[in-house]
Amino acid sequence: MSDLADIKNLDDIKLLVDSFYAKVQTDNLIGPIFNEKIGDQWSTHLERMYRFWQTILLEEHTYSGSPFPPHKHLPVAKEHFNRWMEIFTETIDSLFAGILAEEAKLRAKNMAEMFFYKIEYFRNGGRNFFES
Repeated sequence: MSDLADIKNLDDIKLLVDSFYAKVQTDNLIGPIFNEKIGDQWSTHLERMYRFWQTILLEEHTYSGSPFPPHKHLPVAKEHFNRWMEIFTETIDSLFAGILAEEAKLRAKNMAEMFFYKIEYFRNGGRNFFES
């Protein structure tokens, strides 16, 4: 039995987001991509991520926008998404346990997969990359 509590409020979302992105910023594989894209706008990015996850997990609709377009042209491959997911899962598992913690991991996995396939689609000129 875990002593960890589930995600339950905005403070928990902030702890998750801050902990996750602190690891991302220093990661050898994905850190340079994030740091180059975000530059000195980390506080703005973190605020946006608080609202995003607050909307997704707590159903408090504070986020508006489309999350995919800023990622469309990033120089990323499957290994980058795998690393992102690994860090996200490790962060959740070190901080929380419960229904919303599991939901966060599922939502993150689904987003990572969707973003990867959409990026590949755009790189291939709108063709499915499974096609010859």
